[in-house]
Amino acid sequence: MTKKIKIALAGNPNSGKTTVFNNITGARQNVGNWPGVTVEKKSGLVKYKDIEIEVVDLPGIYSLTAYSIEEIVARNFLINEKPDVVIDIVDAANLERNLYLAVQFLELGVPLIIALNMVDVSEARGITIDVKKLSEMLEIPVVATVARSNKGTSELLDQTIKLATDKKGWKPANLCYGGDIITGINDIEKLLAQQDIYSNKYPTRWLAIKSLEGDQPILDMIKKDETIGPECSKICEKINKHIKTTLDQDAESLISDYRYGYIVGITKKVVKRKRESMLYLSDKVDRILTNRILGPIIMLLVLYGIYEFTFRGSELPVILFERFFELLSTIVSSILPESIFRSLIVSGLIDGVGSVLSFVPLLMFMFFAIAILEDSGYIARVAYMMDRVLRWFGLHGSSVMALIISGGISGGCAVPGVMATRTLKGSKERLATMLVLPFMNCGAKLPVFAMLIAAFFAKNEAMLMFLLTLLSWCFALIAAKLLRITILKGPKTPFVMELPPYRLPTFKGLLIHTWERTWMYIKKAGTVILAISILLWIMMTFPRLTQDKIDSFNEKKETLIQKFLSIPEVNKIIGNSQGIASFDKYYDLYIQGSEKEREIARKYDEIKEGINKISFDEQRAALEGSFAGIIGKAL
Repeated sequence: MTKKIKIALAGNPNSGKTTVFNNITGARQNVGNWPGVTVEKKSGLVKYKDIEIEVVDLPGIYSLTAYSIEEIVARNFLINEKPDVVIDIVDAANLERNLYLAVQFLELGVPLIIALNMVDVSEARGITIDVKKLSEMLEIPVVATVARSNKGTSELLDQTIKLATDKKGWKPANLCYGGDIITGINDIEKLLAQQDIYSNKYPTRWLAIKSLEGDQPILDMIKKDETIGPECSKICEKINKHIKTTLDQDAESLISDYRYGYIVGITKKVVKRKRESMLYLSDKVDRILTNRILGPIIMLLVLYGIYEFTFRGSELPVILFERFFELLSTIVSSILPESIFRSLIVSGLIDGVGSVLSFVPLLMFMFFAIAILEDSGYIARVAYMMDRVLRWFGLHGSSVMALIISGGISGGCAVPGVMATRTLKGSKERLATMLVLPFMNCGAKLPVFAMLIAAFFAKNEAMLMFLLTLLSWCFALIAAKLLRITILKGPKTPFVMELPPYRLPTFKGLLIHTWERTWMYIKKAGTVILAISILLWIMMTFPRLTQDKIDSFNEKKETLIQKFLSIPEVNKIIGNSQGIASFDKYYDLYIQGSEKEREIARKYDEIKEGINKISFDEQRAALEGSFAGIIGKAL
């Protein structure tokens, strides 16, 4: 029987957590939402050394204090699901800040492994970390990794399996927080020990620390307990009041200071810096890319470059896809006899879904370009620069991510865009952002725009799409301004954002991100668009023309055909039995022949034009008599 273990990946945003997740799971991923919230949940299964590993990618967080939905989701998963191992992805170049989350994991007592990621970046900056000593001081396994090149993944999995199979259980670490805090922790622990409901589920010391920190969900849970709730509240108030009086701080800040003190003590012993106060490459590049004047110009050029890359690069694949569906339609039409079923297959399914799926190559190129911007770190700079503009329109710098995801760089979707607004702290800014997201060029609009542009502006596709994108931004920002000065008036919240260092994206990571988004589009095309195509076919096909009307149109066509076949020269060549279409192979000879032959070719053109007009009138009559036509007339 295959042994199964469950591991959780955690870490700060921009620590390389997603890359580690992709390295472990590859394409074996499931994407959904965490129950009850709009935070994306990623999980995957992998078999390694005869052990089946379920990997859950927790949201990127900075702490386990319930300040955001992501932190609540991550904490609840750890407490309720109790994974066998938690892998904390730590950015080696920012060790001190990243260890703050690791210390909180130690306080909670989870079986922890640290993946010391991006050691190549830290070494390039002159930072050397003694991995063995760090492991000894934290008393947990530490594995050096370079996720983007997949270095250290095997060792990380080996250590994970070893820790999971050791079954040592949860062992909360005891950090020293000073006399006042320790007194409060001990007093609250004694209260909590009286109730098995707490000690069976939570480490009581961790609950006591969270109570003193003022963690609202924890306080609310304890307050509901009439036995210990009031006493616990008194202890917290007493400790906080004493600390405020003596140190002019609150308990949360003091606990945080002690944690950082513990971290600094460790980093001093394990970290060596060869160069101090150097201006890193990312800082040098940011001097140009985030410049007040050059930054926006470069951003617009990058945006235009995306469209040039998308339309030029996908031109041939789109043509091949279109020809494939045309060929498929022709083959099916030749195999199946004339019937309602053939019309359903050809017009309803192949033409309907094929017209949408033929744009898959275009979307793949678009998503690939966006993935490059995301994985390289440039998207964060776009958010930083756009904050100056967005704030004037009453939005927040973080709103730009929701706008971009919704189609600010064409090809997004408003649904994950709405989910992305959860990071906005101000409720009115969040609502205003959600209300203007439909103005963006989402993936549903992109094929329509692409078809119209290809039909009417074939020589300037990239420029027209670029202008449409700018126009969508203008409408969204104007609408946001109107909302913020009318029904959604309110103060602006400050914008603080971490700019991750620039990184060279990995080809594997780009392919995974591109495929994830493309597959979501294909699933929509295979379900929603398929259903709509069939519905439209039904509405445009039924009720059908009466047999008398069909016979009338056929008689008109036959009259024109016989008129052409009655010409002696034509009758002599093709006869009455072969049909008018058989003249096609002689057409080129006649159009270049004598005056009399050219006249016959011109008459052939007139007859074909007449037949096409009758066919068009027949189709128009059928459409006008269909459900779609009846509804159209009524509207």
